[in-house]
Amino acid sequence: MTFSRKILLLLIGSIGVTLLAAFIFLHFTYRDLYLSTVRESVESQGQRTAAHYHSGELTEEIIEKIHWYNVVSEYEVLVADDLDELNRFFPYEIDGERLVEETDREALLAGQSMMKEGYVDHYGRQVIGGVYPITDGVSTAGYVYIFVPLEGLAQVFGSSIPLLIGVGILFFIILSLMVGRIRQSLFRPLASIESFSKKVSAGEYDNRLEVKQMDEIGQVSAALNQMSEALQHQEERQKEFLADIMHEVRTPLTYIQGYTEQLKKSDRNKDMILSTIESEVQRMNSLLSDLAELSRLQEGYAEFDRQPIVAADLFYETVQLFSLPAKEKSLRFNIEADEELVMIQDAKRLKQIFYNLIENAVKYAPADSVIMLILQEEDYQMRFSVINDSTLSAKEKERIGERFYRANRDRNRQTGGTGLGLAIVKELVRLMGGRFEIDLKTDAFKVKIKMPKEGQTE
Repeated sequence: MTFSRKILLLLIGSIGVTLLAAFIFLHFTYRDLYLSTVRESVESQGQRTAAHYHSGELTEEIIEKIHWYNVVSEYEVLVADDLDELNRFFPYEIDGERLVEETDREALLAGQSMMKEGYVDHYGRQVIGGVYPITDGVSTAGYVYIFVPLEGLAQVFGSSIPLLIGVGILFFIILSLMVGRIRQSLFRPLASIESFSKKVSAGEYDNRLEVKQMDEIGQVSAALNQMSEALQHQEERQKEFLADIMHEVRTPLTYIQGYTEQLKKSDRNKDMILSTIESEVQRMNSLLSDLAELSRLQEGYAEFDRQPIVAADLFYETVQLFSLPAKEKSLRFNIEADEELVMIQDAKRLKQIFYNLIENAVKYAPADSVIMLILQEEDYQMRFSVINDSTLSAKEKERIGERFYRANRDRNRQTGGTGLGLAIVKELVRLMGGRFEIDLKTDAFKVKIKMPKEGQTE
């Protein structure tokens, strides 16, 4: 069953429930209010009428008063000397029984009143009445039967029914308009979402849904827009990744092919050619190793041997490895290190993080500049920051750490590397329970990582 049909059934069900509730309300009002009021009124009027008699015989004066009350009252009043005469005055059956049956006589003769109600064919409606003995408390002089034919439901609510019908029609019109508006505002976006989903599943990620208001449908549409945008970016990154893979592999293969053909033609510069081929093969091996490691890290397959280590010793040892490259570019290290910082982490992985970050700074820092290296304890965590001068824009910094991304689009082979170092660092920091941050607000290139001192935080 479609959602539209469900809404239609909901509307029909609402109307049905409303009609049923209105009927139950009218029936309840008629039965429990109108009939109860009539019974109480009959009881009251019957007792008042019988109270005209005090003692002695049922005189013509009393009978005349009762007949006069019959004329001015909304009730029918009959008065008789005995029960048989009362049955003759009211010869109609009430629900198939006479007014006074043999079973009723004993109570009436004892001076007790009796309520009698039921359907009377002569009047074509229900009748409520009561028989009241006229007595002075000792002897009974006669009987008064006061009754009233009941009005039907339509007669009781005759003046109100047109108003109820009008209000009901107005209610259904308003309800229909509201449901129509809801259907319009609900099903059009749903149809758009369905069409949008089909396009996204077909690989068309550049479409966006129109979000007019942030209700539930609007929030779903906004989430789908974000998903489509993310898929679009992912597709672009995937294309760039494939292009980068092809470039990184094709370049050394081209070198190897060219040098191999040159080696076939002549043995001149044989050692240099073989050395170059070996260098390119090593570079390809390094690339494949980095890719394999990054893939394992992203899948969460990395294993860590966490042992107590003095972070500053590992840090100084790593910095020392770059003393010669830094000297060649006239770079100076400004170091701030907490030598008492002890961690329970994987020393090999932590050194790999230090190495990749410092290597990146040495490669891309301008000559004759300063590289700041800060290793501190902060909130029971290790904080490691690397700051160097840079000409990168905020947009370029934001992409640092993506696979194969290098801000140097010329891909200089002397400084380029594989473009996977910071991507590996990001995954290692994540798996070791830390955070990798690049400050996009400063002009300098500032990388900061935070890592728990004892293993991975929960």
